[in-house]
Amino acid sequence: MIKHKLACAVAATFTLIGAAHAQSARDYISIVGSSTVYPFTTAVAEQFGKANANFKTPKVESTGTGGGFKLFCGGVGVEFPDLSNASRAVKKSEIETCAKNGVKEIVEIKIGFDGIVVASSKKNEPMPLTTKDLWLALAKQVPEPGTGKLVANPFKTWKDVSPDLPAKKIEVLGPPPTSGTRDAFVELVMDVGCEEFPAVKALDKEEAKAVCQTIREDGAYIEAGENDNLIVNKLVANPNALGIFGYSFLEENLDKIQGEPINGVQPEFDNIASGKYPVSRPLFIYVKKAHVGVIPGIKEFVAEYVSDKAMGDEGYLASKGLIPLPADQRKQSAMDAKNLKPL
Repeated sequence: MIKHKLACAVAATFTLIGAAHAQSARDYISIVGSSTVYPFTTAVAEQFGKANANFKTPKVESTGTGGGFKLFCGGVGVEFPDLSNASRAVKKSEIETCAKNGVKEIVEIKIGFDGIVVASSKKNEPMPLTTKDLWLALAKQVPEPGTGKLVANPFKTWKDVSPDLPAKKIEVLGPPPTSGTRDAFVELVMDVGCEEFPAVKALDKEEAKAVCQTIREDGAYIEAGENDNLIVNKLVANPNALGIFGYSFLEENLDKIQGEPINGVQPEFDNIASGKYPVSRPLFIYVKKAHVGVIPGIKEFVAEYVSDKAMGDEGYLASKGLIPLPADQRKQSAMDAKNLKPL
């Protein structure tokens, strides 16, 4: 009877505080999520590990934004991650999944901006692409030339899409559906590119959404996983292919690859920072508040992340390709990190 009561008390305690035994079971911070945010969080983790003898270097895994939220929202406790990187804001459905699994206090911290680039090998002449071109090249259904009727995408080469583009096979390496980069590309490129066509405008809202956002599956678009460095390597090996990934991976590999201009604007730091480049988006980290004070170092790690030496205009993350937030937004992020106020 005494043993039964003790077991019940232990179970109740764990239920109340979630990962109560995590401090002894796991003494490092576990971070999952976006492949785009991965190099920035890895840089902060390394700096944090070097500067803090009392804490271990956090473990950072690239799972994609959607995959990260799935793991993050799995529950509270040592077996679940403490933070999730994201290249888009958390969805309402993901917050609801978190809540169902006991993750009821999530802190959102904006860390900066990023541009999504369409890149190619430096062996090629740059292609002056538009959002319209990209939608026509990658959508599953497009208006048939001449009739405007929606048909399965017949375009095989870029010249089929536009006479201004080369007669090269359409071959685009890009992120899978679990990726925040894919979500943002769909929103900022596919949704915008399809708006110019009367056949799409004539559809009801849900039909139009499906036509605008569904990417073809006939081999022209190749899902290349969450490893953006792998896409870079494949572009070098295959000069005819294009790749889709975050600006930081372009900046790190400018000796091998180049960014294609979109709507006449080059994917460059200043153009993304000013908002002139059309395919830019905010980046975030999310903190599981129930783990703060249980897993050692979370609050200190987040403080390092939002510090001026990391996120500032001259911070070490800018040298990695992060587009810094304006001063007022950076101040807000610092407050969000300090107060850990949940969504």
